[in-house]
Amino acid sequence: MDPENGMPGVLNEEEIRRLIVEKKLVERYIDLEKQLQPNGFDCTLSQVYRVRGTGKIDFDNSERVLPDVEELNFEGDWVFLERGFYRARINEIVNLPRNIMAIARPRSSVIRCGANVLTAVWDSGYRGRSEVGIVVYSDGLWLKRNARIVQLVFFRMCGESTGYSGIYQNEGMEA
Repeated sequence: MDPENGMPGVLNEEEIRRLIVEKKLVERYIDLEKQLQPNGFDCTLSQVYRVRGTGKIDFDNSERVLPDVEELNFEGDWVFLERGFYRARINEIVNLPRNIMAIARPRSSVIRCGANVLTAVWDSGYRGRSEVGIVVYSDGLWLKRNARIVQLVFFRMCGESTGYSGIYQNEGMEA
């Protein structure tokens, strides 16, 4: 079977490794062996932002307004998040071909600390250093720079899509 156009389904560790090495599915990772998981790939924390103000969401994005953010400074290699909502940037660049999509799920240790990581679907054709939401429900959470916070699970689709073409294409690439 042709691995590039194989059967639809979740990619395993071997296939993810192959696509990282041969096709740069994920770039700028810290430690391939530690981040590669049996059913996905762990993405790591780069920056954290406190959300300030309000946003607007409409049907066709013509009136979309994202709230302002304020970057939080790390104290040494650590940042403390009080109860509340934050946006965080990951270190890794993800390059999804038009026949692979991904979903990110929080690592279980984050949940066990009283927090959650919110993500959306990572559409096929997306390229960038994505942002995720972090909600702290407990009294607070310390996160270390480069902490593994989410695991990407990759899905090979039945065929190719037209590919993602929204405003977040190539996001975070300047850093």
